[in-house]
Amino acid sequence: MTCPLCATDAPLIATPVSGGPADASAPLCVICVTQIASDSPDPAHFRALASTMWSEDPAIQVLAARVLAKLQEPWARDLAEQLYLDDETRVWADNVPQQTNHRDSNGQPLVAGDTVVLIKDLPVKGGGFTAKRGTAVHRISLVADNPAHIEGRVEGQRIVILTEFVKKR
Repeated sequence: MTCPLCATDAPLIATPVSGGPADASAPLCVICVTQIASDSPDPAHFRALASTMWSEDPAIQVLAARVLAKLQEPWARDLAEQLYLDDETRVWADNVPQQTNHRDSNGQPLVAGDTVVLIKDLPVKGGGFTAKRGTAVHRISLVADNPAHIEGRVEGQRIVILTEFVKKR
């Protein structure tokens, strides 16, 4: 299939688009997913944005606006100025979660409100139970002063979890 963001023929993965509707996602190639998460995406990969940014899918429009804003290239600034988004989509595009140093076991960035899955059985100190591998922890909170810790509710109890033992869902 063709990636709706970079126009490359590759297998696509449903990728959540943050900051908007809870179920918003876009089918993207693995390279786009990696590049979007990068602090300095490869401008050459996104040259097709000149045509794909006009997609009728709001999630693709939002991703195109965010990528163009990240790229430090004159052509990207020109395209960003040309991109028309309705008011609701513009608010969504500008609602970028704040970057943190919190990362899961695979290096994926974590933001408050994410859902993570435990990758190992974890004994809960003072809780008297073990949080089992595969347990989903919904709506996590980030520990502001320690990027290795997140907080979440497991078996009805709020616990601190090391990020090295979770993967983003």
